Amino acid sequence: MSNMKIKLNNPKEVEEFVNLASKCDFEIDLKSGNNYLDAKSFLGVMTQALEREMFVICHRMDEHFNRAIRKFAVA
Repeated sequence: MSNMKIKLNNPKEVEEFVNLASKCDFEIDLKSGNNYLDAKSFLGVMTQALEREMFVICHRMDEHFNRAIRKFAVA
């Protein structure tokens, strides 16, 4: 399992992130505090994660996915 802190700043970034997550055949969640949401749900990500720092929780290691989402990473 791996995680990375990201921030999606606009609907285009949300769409790109959800499309990348949807190509993975394992679960990916976004976490903020005690709240989790499905990273493959466009509506969920759009309403709950837009312009917020969230942790991406991958339930399996996928270097391709991790490289693709680094552009959304925050320190």
